[in-house]
Amino acid sequence: MKKKMYAFLALLLASHNGSAQSNIVEEKNAEQKPVVYQVFTRLFGNTNTTNAPWGSKAQNGVGKFDDFTPKALNEIKDLGVSHIWYTGVLHHAMADDYSEFGINLDDPDVIKGRAGSPYAIKDYYSVNPDLAKNPAKRVEEFEALIARSHAAGLKVIIDIVPNHVARRYQSLAKPEGVVDLGAQDDTSVVYAKTNDFYYIPGKAFSLPKFPESYLPLGGEAHPLVDGKFDENPAKWTGNGSRKAQPDFNDWYETVKVNYGVKPDGSYDFAPLPKQYAHKGYQDIVTFWQDKALPSSWQKMRDIAFYWLDKGVDGFRYDMAEMVPVEFWSYLNAHIKLKNPQATLIAEVYNPSLYRDYIHLGKMDYLYDKVGFYDTLKWIMQGKQPANTLMPVHHEVSDIAPHMLNFLENHDEQRIASPDFVGDMNKGKPAMVVSHLISQSPSLIYFGQEVGEPGAENAGFGSATRTSIFDYIGVPEHQKWMNQGAFDGQLLSTQQQALRSFYKTVLNLAKRDAIKHGEMIDLTESLGKANKHVIGFLRQSNKETLLILANFDNKAHSVSLPYQTKGHSLLKFAGNNQIQVYNNNTNFTLAPQGAVVVAVE
Repeated sequence: MKKKMYAFLALLLASHNGSAQSNIVEEKNAEQKPVVYQVFTRLFGNTNTTNAPWGSKAQNGVGKFDDFTPKALNEIKDLGVSHIWYTGVLHHAMADDYSEFGINLDDPDVIKGRAGSPYAIKDYYSVNPDLAKNPAKRVEEFEALIARSHAAGLKVIIDIVPNHVARRYQSLAKPEGVVDLGAQDDTSVVYAKTNDFYYIPGKAFSLPKFPESYLPLGGEAHPLVDGKFDENPAKWTGNGSRKAQPDFNDWYETVKVNYGVKPDGSYDFAPLPKQYAHKGYQDIVTFWQDKALPSSWQKMRDIAFYWLDKGVDGFRYDMAEMVPVEFWSYLNAHIKLKNPQATLIAEVYNPSLYRDYIHLGKMDYLYDKVGFYDTLKWIMQGKQPANTLMPVHHEVSDIAPHMLNFLENHDEQRIASPDFVGDMNKGKPAMVVSHLISQSPSLIYFGQEVGEPGAENAGFGSATRTSIFDYIGVPEHQKWMNQGAFDGQLLSTQQQALRSFYKTVLNLAKRDAIKHGEMIDLTESLGKANKHVIGFLRQSNKETLLILANFDNKAHSVSLPYQTKGHSLLKFAGNNQIQVYNNNTNFTLAPQGAVVVAVE
């Protein structure tokens, strides 16, 4: 295929110097494919730099809803972001004392870290009091944050954790007439369709055997730290453990929610016929409306509606594959009827379930971790050649627009961590490929764009990942934050260049070829260079983009059968070169370099 190059767009990257530049016209409010910016809400605005292991809130500080100022949100929007995912918003079990606000104390024996796991929800109808300047007005403060986010042009996503809740779930903020999960359960039986939890009759819960190196709260004295937790009969643990004494590696701080899956694995509800994969939301709602369903289904639907009414624009579902796809069809069809524009993202790691969760479960997007992310990480680490990525991507080509691509999130290691690649710039070619390879949305984790390595010894959380369990500061992100100025003045020159790179790349989501175009694999055209270089076209009715990314520490040259009109518009930093010879264009890609060009 021969095409005439008529312009070159920005992106020629080098691993050690310079910023990505382009002739892209900024379109702040242009339509784009989704770009999700995940923030760990408790950490985002924290300016405290103490970072003592197991540090208290008073020692290490905590971020607030108010830290997301209009300036901060506008800077995130300008980065090329369409959605902001506020992680850790819902009220989860925590060690701090908020009893003056009517909140019961939680037992640190079943709390992970000093701050608690954001995935051990204690009250689905309220938000984390740590995040509010006035805990009595915590929901109102979050509503104000939703309004500020919308004013900045950002859609708001929060977590819903359907598979499990805190061991002591109690909603103080639930609307009138709402019954708590488990409040009406028959605890004398292991399972009942009308029960919200599973039980181990005749046995009381026992704490797991903790390793010698582990002490709740890091060993700090607390009136409730006594090696006991009152739960009789014991409930099944969140990851499915049926032991009254779960293992330390089990999700012992949570209990599993019952969606009508019997202990033998069979379903206590009507199967959803396969043809509903092609039916509309109203058809699915109609299918379920006359069926006898577990009480948990309606309770979770009402929780989702509550937050939609508050202005939330979508949800990220934790460990969705541990909940039957039929429940998702029920929940998501109801959500889409209420708000057709709602964004629904699910954490699913079993590729054999992908299509059912998309087509029957009506998910918008699933994590593309197993396969794409894992392979891309191995390529970045030099463990696999670059040409191993495309076969993995082709395995999901039929559902590619529904797969969420990422290089970091709260579960994964930071790129700049020595346990990943140890260099923030080595994420550049991977970001180009991950973001531009398909119509799928991209996820960026706060601090990724300034090379945050997640190196802190936070306490419960381990280094290489920014801890979600502890009170901690995020040092490189704090440099961008600059005590609330959000101007990046404390960043190094290389960090500023990296953030400029991310801004350039993410805003390419506004290009028609990236929003709507198909992907054409150029692996064979790259020849021997395909062991180090990934190349593809993105082609729509309006334009075609050519993308090349070099994952090697050495420069590589490739020649492709394209004719250029000229490259006077080309602006770049680094040692990338483009030379035209008759009908061919030679590209010399710098180490860890990448190029994006528009072709006719």
